[in-house]
This record gives sequence, C-alpha cells and structure tokens, in this order.
Amino acid sequence: MDQQFHILPISKSSYQDLIEIWEASVRATHHFLPEEDIQYFKPLILDQYFDAVELTGICNAEQKIVGFSGVAEKMIEMLFIHPDYFRKGLGKKLVELAIKEKGINAVDVNEQNPQAVKFYQKMGFEIKSRSPLDGLGKPYPILHLELK
Repeated sequence: MDQQFHILPISKSSYQDLIEIWEASVRATHHFLPEEDIQYFKPLILDQYFDAVELTGICNAEQKIVGFSGVAEKMIEMLFIHPDYFRKGLGKKLVELAIKEKGINAVDVNEQNPQAVKFYQKMGFEIKSRSPLDGLGKPYPILHLELK
C-alpha cells in the first residue's frame, strides 16, 4: 500500500462521507440489489448500523476518507472502499488491521458478490455456513466466513 494512505478513527461527523462511499461501493459491486433496496438500506446504515460498530477509515493524501471498515464482537460487519480506490490494497490493509488489533475472526458476505467472497478467501477466511436470507429476511444469501 502506498504511503499516501493512512488509517484514522471515524467520528459521527464523517458519517455523511461514509454513506457516500457505501453507496458508490454498493453500486459498483452489489449488482443484484435493486434501487429500492439500496434506498431501503441507506438510512438504516446511516442512522443505526454505523453507531453499532467500531469504525476505522482510510484516507488519501488529501485527507479525504476513501474507505472504511466497521467491526463488532470479533467480526467485520462492514468494509467498503470507494470504487475509484479499488485494487489498491486498502481493503486488505483494513482487514489486516482488524485481525491484528481487534482480534476479528469472522465476516458475513453476500453470496451474490463474488468479488468480496474471493477477496476474503484470499485474506485467509473460509466459508463455514450459508443462510438463504440476509439479517433482515431479504432474499440475499449470506455466506458466513471464519479465519482458517
């Protein structure tokens, strides 16, 4: 990873930046989600989910947040990188940090997002089980992964 990127803790004042990153990333990777579901999830994430996790951001040289992770109870609950910064090692850096400093050992991934499944497998996670519905009962199968 370039030295031009650095990690920082996230405060509530950055939530608007995070939701913009979330939406851009979801639109680039979650092609299975219809528009109404993106609009359904957006306020939940902004108003509830961000507060339920410990957020860590990654900034570019201009101090702009370009990606973030959220962890809770030894699990990565969210990891989103702005599409302009895909494949630059930022997601890897956030996952390695979460493993090393937060002791995480699990992550849930949308089965319909094969890029994410492949990414986590490359990071040392393996599929342990599958749920046919997501946590809100929507028909988006979830793969439950754990570190090997």
